[in-house]
Amino acid sequence: MTIYNFGSINIDHSYRVGHFPGPGETLAASSYAFGLGGKGANQSAAAAKAGAKVHHIGAVGPDGLWTLDQLSGWGVDISQVARTGIPTGHAIITIDAAAENTIVIFPGANRAVPAGLLEKALAGARPGDTLLFQNETDWQAEVANLAQERGLYTVYSAAPFDVTAVEAVLGHIDLLVLNAVEAEQLAAALAAPLDGLGVPEVLVTRGDQGAEWRCRDGRRVLAPAHKIAAVVDTTGAGDTFLGYFVAARDQGLDTQAALGRAAVAASLKVARPGTADAIPTAAEVDEFLDQ
Repeated sequence: MTIYNFGSINIDHSYRVGHFPGPGETLAASSYAFGLGGKGANQSAAAAKAGAKVHHIGAVGPDGLWTLDQLSGWGVDISQVARTGIPTGHAIITIDAAAENTIVIFPGANRAVPAGLLEKALAGARPGDTLLFQNETDWQAEVANLAQERGLYTVYSAAPFDVTAVEAVLGHIDLLVLNAVEAEQLAAALAAPLDGLGVPEVLVTRGDQGAEWRCRDGRRVLAPAHKIAAVVDTTGAGDTFLGYFVAARDQGLDTQAALGRAAVAASLKVARPGTADAIPTAAEVDEFLDQ
């Protein structure tokens, strides 16, 4: 089957600092790195590295053409990525001594995807294919409707969190994905528990506490995180987890096995600096599991 990912492509600027700056404080970074990121690109990279067939739908500017070479090099089909005159989205990432991060995003070309591109990109989609999408682009409701009409399995990351955006797609998705903070925000904003949202499946990632998958029929599956020697950079860990999970499900693994592979991939990722470049390959995940 095929995974279609309508998502952001960002240029990441990462700075390591001893602590996050406070109001009015100026800090000197101990290091700087430049690379490919964005929730969409990270998820596409993870799913492709996991061995899935992935088509990315999005947009870049003249400064971001190199990002397409990277995605293509990992096996991602980039034929439905629009080239615009607007600067490519970028992120300013600070990483502290505990490997936690803060991120400021400039959407750029991610908010300039032509509406007509969505229908064109999904023209060849078939029932049983998967659609990934999140909130770093526009047209969330439109792409969710298109996917539902075509019988796709729709997976929505409610990030960056926006309750209005979530409400607009709740009736059109199969799997809602949130981290622990977003889950609390959504439950508070809607004054309803996650199990009462009517979504067939919910996946909550909890960092070093693992993840929990819930089904509308009452089933729950827990995936513990794997302990590693040193956490270096948590940026993109959730995207790595989701990309691997969706790829494993697409490849026919059951939920427990898919969560297990995703947990290993996320653990390997946080042991490395960077975002999309740092996502492990399927061979690396297999080697870890063999051990």
